Amino acid sequence: MTDSTTLKVSDLPQNRATAFDLHPDAKTLETLAHELDIKGLRKLRFTGTVSTKGRRDWQLTAHLGATVLQDCVVTLEPMTTRIDEKVERIFVSELSEPDDPEVEMDADERIEPLQDTIDPAVVMIEALSLLIPAYPRKEGAELGEAVYSQPGVAPMREDDVKPFAGLAALKKQMNSDNES
Repeated sequence: MTDSTTLKVSDLPQNRATAFDLHPDAKTLETLAHELDIKGLRKLRFTGTVSTKGRRDWQLTAHLGATVLQDCVVTLEPMTTRIDEKVERIFVSELSEPDDPEVEMDADERIEPLQDTIDPAVVMIEALSLLIPAYPRKEGAELGEAVYSQPGVAPMREDDVKPFAGLAALKKQMNSDNES
């Protein structure tokens, strides 16, 4: 899929944007779903443009739309997730590294080094993989509370192991004693 979508930077027009519209076929969707370790991918569309940004840099601006099939992490039932996101990448011709490796930098996740080519399909797959929910949960699905104990012993609940919950109750009692 990526060979036909690769844009050679030297062939891109400087004075106008180059449009792209990727709509992978069923076989490609199946392959992507397998690679991304999800149950399925019903729809996937990536549309946008590549245009100049400044004198030597390039910008890819696009919209990613996808319908992802996964299993709910709580109920294990199949579910769908709709992804509709704006995607932007800025391909910079000269990325400078800081002199001091200990210096913290604000990392702009959109910035990538400029290569000889820009491939919208690669950007699409990367963006999709980052946007797929890692722990998909159906609306309203909740984990129940598991309670275990020996026979004849009162089970310990989650609230019993929260030490600050007791302090809050004590503070409330002290405040009511002071008001009396």
